[in-house]
Amino acid sequence: MWPVDDHGPGTYAEFEAFVAGAAGRLLHVAVLLTAEPEAEPAAARRLLAGALARTYAQWRRVRRDDPYDRTRQELCAAFARTGWRHHGGTGLLAPLGPLERLVLVLRVYEGVAEEVTAAQLGLPVERVRALCTRAVAQVRSREAA
Repeated sequence: MWPVDDHGPGTYAEFEAFVAGAAGRLLHVAVLLTAEPEAEPAAARRLLAGALARTYAQWRRVRRDDPYDRTRQELCAAFARTGWRHHGGTGLLAPLGPLERLVLVLRVYEGVAEEVTAAQLGLPVERVRALCTRAVAQVRSREAA
């Protein structure tokens, strides 16, 4: 499990402020990953809650860097571990496989560079490029139909 940092005074308030500002966008990322309808995103909420819990456990280190980026990494790692469970959604990205969905959300929605996406996922840059190209083509063909 993740080591828990010793949280000092004001730390919880800082974390609450971060969550208040970032939770909506992070939830949308989770909804895109799980391909659930936005009205009832139970799995997306569970993914986000786990990612926020892991971020809070490391808050003293994370808050100095980029807490949004760290939380997004935790969210994507949790999805990568459980992505096989998230088939059968009804969202626009539902026909995509979990890895294609993950790459597409990071590259297109979040604007993460190919090299960073590849490093986070442990894939070659060429593989990330191919996955993204294929996913975009699938989404476009579905929109056209």
